[in-house]
Amino acid sequence: MISTAPLKSKLPHKTFFRKAPKTTWSPLAAGLLLLCFTTTLEAQPPANNLSSAKSTPSAQTAPRGFTQLFEPVPLSGKTGTRLHPMAISYVQSYMDRYGSGLRKMRDWGRPYFDMMDQVLSQYGLPSQLKYLAVIESGLKSNAVSWAGAVGPWQFMPATARRYGLTVTYATDQRTDYIKSTHAAARYLRDLYAEFQDWLLVIAAYNGGEGRVRTAIQKSRSTDFWKLQYQLPAESMNHVKKFIATHYVFEEDGSETTLTLQERKQKNEVAGTPLTEEEKKQTTTLLISGRYKKEAILKYTETDRNEFVRYNPNFDEQLSAQGSYLLRLSPACMQVFVEKKAAILEESLQLLLRGIRR
Repeated sequence: MISTAPLKSKLPHKTFFRKAPKTTWSPLAAGLLLLCFTTTLEAQPPANNLSSAKSTPSAQTAPRGFTQLFEPVPLSGKTGTRLHPMAISYVQSYMDRYGSGLRKMRDWGRPYFDMMDQVLSQYGLPSQLKYLAVIESGLKSNAVSWAGAVGPWQFMPATARRYGLTVTYATDQRTDYIKSTHAAARYLRDLYAEFQDWLLVIAAYNGGEGRVRTAIQKSRSTDFWKLQYQLPAESMNHVKKFIATHYVFEEDGSETTLTLQERKQKNEVAGTPLTEEEKKQTTTLLISGRYKKEAILKYTETDRNEFVRYNPNFDEQLSAQGSYLLRLSPACMQVFVEKKAAILEESLQLLLRGIRR
């Protein structure tokens, strides 16, 4: 159980978000502009080709671990979670602007993230939903929006009361990290029960369920990428900010960054057995110990999607059973064998720091 005592750690007074200068943009650029917490842009018509070579950074300019991120490849042949082509330009711009501050937040925000992980797991929710608090408030308990939303999860008074928080002149539990996280988890759970799609949940959390229902009716679709321009610009870009923040922290996507249809496609591919050709091109080794996927990826420089394809449920199965038949390319396996001690040491450090990927 989580302690109900408020977290003592104070957040820095400065934050990485800066107000964007007013500029005149073309329709294509305006559709991809990222929004600051204090800035709202008008929605623009969909761009014709957001996955062009111009919007795809080279391996030299992309941060380490992101070289495969911007490849607009469909979810077939791999089980990895690729970035949707219509989000590429926005995510790259967002990471260029806010990536440094977000990466610093990994360290100073760890106590808050650990608490949120525990609460979200109690409600059966993906731990990655904690990044919603990052884009809502920068994890600041005293954050107040122009509309009157308050706290790390930016609850409006009526919604806060609906989910059990006290909001009076004397007491405002929206600023309580733990209580507001429980309330946010209950709200997110209810939103998912209705929409069954995490991108629509993020949009509804920002703009309200009614606006998402209206967008679905107008577009005759439940696919976020098809209905996005029927949403208010703030809600549309809120979803993209969530995806971008997720990629900065995780260097990958998850079920929370996919539409319902994309999740179904990904699950179908994940259940496909390895082909004989894939087996011939790889080698296996039975390992035991507390190895972590992230440490193996770092030292062997294995492609993340390839690793997931060859080693499904690696962390979970190794933790539960104590052993795992690791499958890698011969070159990567040689590196693994040579650096086993260093990989295991870093894996243990990841476990001690409570990093859950």
